[in-house]
Amino acid sequence: MLKTLFASTLLAIALNAATVSLPDPTVDIKPTAKGIETAVLAGGCFWCTEAVFDHVIGVQKVISGFSGGDAASAHYETVGAGKTNHAESIEVHFDPSKISYGTILKVFFSVAHDPTQLNKQGPDWGRQYRSAIFYKDAEQKRIAQAYIKQLDEAKVFDKAIATEVSQLKAFYAAEGYHQHFVQNNPNHPYVMQNSLPKLAKLKKQFPELWKP
Repeated sequence: MLKTLFASTLLAIALNAATVSLPDPTVDIKPTAKGIETAVLAGGCFWCTEAVFDHVIGVQKVISGFSGGDAASAHYETVGAGKTNHAESIEVHFDPSKISYGTILKVFFSVAHDPTQLNKQGPDWGRQYRSAIFYKDAEQKRIAQAYIKQLDEAKVFDKAIATEVSQLKAFYAAEGYHQHFVQNNPNHPYVMQNSLPKLAKLKKQFPELWKP
């Protein structure tokens, strides 16, 4: 019953979901079978971004957590107080033979969040909700910077992209109750207002990537 209601809610939202059509990255990594890769992204509340990538084909696992600060301050209440350099982030584990890093970024910029908002996302304000890509190597940095430049030059958005591109120093998993929060709490008011519309956009805009 819960899954049926969830699907019905998504369908209703999808009918009115506005989408942003982005071009494919001109700089990307070719499909490879070298094993599971990871991408660390920040785009506002990690409940929302985790939920989006949980439903993307080729993604094996998504963990909500924090990046940008130190281990001692990697706790939800501390980060939420805005006194750390952490951003609410997700660690996306994906199969590069099924989905590329560039496609991960395309979903991130298209439906997971609004990359033009500076130090905020929707109803959430503060540097902990900033848009950021934490690259783990030179290849990820090159692709991220190239795609941001490509989108800005194409004027896909009304404003310039505010996404930071920073080297990944560490990723710290958030407390257990934050993991798969949307899946476990589909009727939560915040989820219904902010998370489910993103899932509806994903399903509408990327049907070939949608994973139930």
